[in-house]
Amino acid sequence: METVTIHKAKTNLSKLIEKACKGEEVIIARGNQPVVRLVPINVSGKKRVPGRLKGKISYTADAFAPLTDKELKDLGFE
Repeated sequence: METVTIHKAKTNLSKLIEKACKGEEVIIARGNQPVVRLVPINVSGKKRVPGRLKGKISYTADAFAPLTDKELKDLGFE
C-alpha cells in the first residue's frame, strides 16, 4: 500500500492510476491524514450478467402496494 500526498498525487496521477489498476492500493493523504483511497472501478474484470440472481430474490405480493396512511405518517410524509 502506497500513501502519497495530494501534491504528489496531482503530479503523478497517471502512474498512480496504473498502480491501482494493477491491484495495488493507493492512499492519498492531506499532510499525514489519509483522506481517500484510489481503486479501480472494475477490480474483478467480470462482466455483469442480467438475470444472474433470478430465483434467488423473493418478495411478497404486497411489496409494491401503496403505503397506508399510518405508514406514511410514521415515515413523516403527512
